[in-house]
Amino acid sequence: MEDINIIIKDEQIPVPGIGTYLLSGTDCMNTIEQALSIGYRLIDTAQNYENESEVGLGIKRTNIPREEIFLITKIAPENFKFEDVSKSTQTSLKKIDTDYIDLLLIHWPSGEVQLEETIEAMKELQNKGYTRHIGVSNFPPSLIDETAKHAKIFANEVEYHPYLVREYLREHAETNDYLTIGYSPLAKARVMEDTVLREIGNNYGKTPPQVVLRWLLQQGIVPIPKASQDKHLEENMEIFNFNLTNDEMLTINALDRGLHLDPVSDLANEE
Repeated sequence: MEDINIIIKDEQIPVPGIGTYLLSGTDCMNTIEQALSIGYRLIDTAQNYENESEVGLGIKRTNIPREEIFLITKIAPENFKFEDVSKSTQTSLKKIDTDYIDLLLIHWPSGEVQLEETIEAMKELQNKGYTRHIGVSNFPPSLIDETAKHAKIFANEVEYHPYLVREYLREHAETNDYLTIGYSPLAKARVMEDTVLREIGNNYGKTPPQVVLRWLLQQGIVPIPKASQDKHLEENMEIFNFNLTNDEMLTINALDRGLHLDPVSDLANEE
């Protein structure tokens, strides 16, 4: 299988990633173990997913060196105060059983804690080596500009799929040299029965999910689909042996209908 990465700030980001929202217990451990065994190297979790321990156990079941894995977790809103950022991240490290996080994100914007306070705490963790990079999730461009006054962010993780095409977010990321990570890229399985995506896929012997993941990659967006079945895990990795045409990319863009599937995703809307 061809090894494909997206390069940002001189770092190669493995794609696609594996999302873990709503995965728990043995299912989560097994999914992480299987995903790593077939080639995934990016894992996305969060404090309020309540599965960091299971993610860590899944990693430990493999012989994959820690430095080959790009691990993301997110600070829960109740932990945005300075001391809580540090304390909760230390808890995350213990749960995952790792010395560091590759990318630590603010899960979504807060109206209660000053952004600068949270960012300063994250920078301190970065300076101490507890996280390699810091970033945000569900942030609009205007708030990212505010964040940039205090720190260099590495990524913004947002809901992104054919029914929610957020060109303004992708363009802002390109202009300001940070990564866009797309969660719910398959629109919570809604793409499976899309006739337009199926017709495009037929041109390449690919499924609608494979077409969508390819569409995201060709835009420089890192998709993190959730999959627990081995078949889907494997299918989601088989996206490197075809290229969509410009017309096909535009056809997929035209499926946009502003569909928000995550209640907090509209926080990233352009103000």
